[in-house]
Amino acid sequence: MYEALPVFHRIGKAAYKANLDNSVSLDRHFGHPHRKYKTVHVAGTNGKGSVSHIIASALHAAGYKTGLYTSPHLFDFRERIKINGQEIPECDVIDFVEQNRSFIEYLKPSFFEISSSMAFWFFAEKQVDVAVIETGLGGRLDSTNIIMPELCVITNIGFDHTEFLGDSLGKIASEKAGIIKPRVPVIIGEKHEQTTEVFAAKARESDSPVFFAEDCLSLLSSENSPGKQTFAFASLNNELFENDRFTASLDLEGKYQCKNMVTALTALAVLKRQSFEIGWEAEQNGLAHTALNTGLKGRWQTLRRNPAVICDTGHNAHGLKYTMKQLKEQDYERLYFVLGIVGDKDLDSIIPLLPEDARYFFTQASIPRAMDAEILAERCMKAGLNGEIVATVDEAVQKALGKASANDLIFIGGSTYVVAEAKAKY
Repeated sequence: MYEALPVFHRIGKAAYKANLDNSVSLDRHFGHPHRKYKTVHVAGTNGKGSVSHIIASALHAAGYKTGLYTSPHLFDFRERIKINGQEIPECDVIDFVEQNRSFIEYLKPSFFEISSSMAFWFFAEKQVDVAVIETGLGGRLDSTNIIMPELCVITNIGFDHTEFLGDSLGKIASEKAGIIKPRVPVIIGEKHEQTTEVFAAKARESDSPVFFAEDCLSLLSSENSPGKQTFAFASLNNELFENDRFTASLDLEGKYQCKNMVTALTALAVLKRQSFEIGWEAEQNGLAHTALNTGLKGRWQTLRRNPAVICDTGHNAHGLKYTMKQLKEQDYERLYFVLGIVGDKDLDSIIPLLPEDARYFFTQASIPRAMDAEILAERCMKAGLNGEIVATVDEAVQKALGKASANDLIFIGGSTYVVAEAKAKY
């Protein structure tokens, strides 16, 4: 699949197809498998992966056989397609490709188009009750946007992939709003003056009930401990939430997860109104064991201690804003930063967010889309950041470990693929 099909996360724009023609053809070829189970569709600039995993974990804990389709993967393609936290077996991937090789070679779909079809097919073959489906890029023209879900979720809107989705938040929101289906409820994770009316208008046009999560649930406080966060919430919508105040725990450590929890909890509340049976105890258990149940990795994850090594897959200004804020709150003597960026990201919006007190190891992941480490270093150093160029992620982490003492902190990030290569070694 990697060798024969255009892969967006490797080559970028050349792999992007601005229509659903291939997805429709593949769907017809496989007999419309996504119609055989219920679905939840999740889009957004950031947080859609975490929200998808949180919802899937709660559904699994409630007794539903739950499919989960997300992207990209960190180590193994099979991470993208899971049922109750178990990755698709290698033999099923091989059988799918071999049995459909002639049609794939005839149609020439993108890597993501065939991956989505594989997920839909696999979930039908294994007779899941429900599948949580994360979009890859955008919404309106995303390969997953052939499904008719029980619920649509749009986490937030930020500047990313502007060459495809538009150069304003309103335009990007319009593309994400493309997943809204007639009379299907939609959850909007965050409100913004440039996007709120876009979503409201699309919902009115589709006769779809719309719930802005921050109007339904308010975060009162949060407590952090290793491997766990506990949040206190206040209900702002008594039709959705039975309790005026309640707490919920999550086994994901990034502080930004508070926003994802507000979105996911609102989504689960609406699913209950859609006749999903999700008991309070099961829901709480699912939330508290999201990473354990689904295998989610790379979200503010501590790889080791003394010195502390933390990685996070945040990769655009909207996501890095929260990650860098939490990084600056950490207790350390010296900060070392292994930094790599994908070439199509907006460095002008990212560099001002990066901590000035860090020693940087500018590097690049081993994919064609990666920004050349020399270009990255030149731009960052011109802005006053200090560091050195290191050819590979592995070498960069090794250098950081060689310089760091027990009370220092090493942060690895800027790109999902940098985190993937670092975690593969450590």
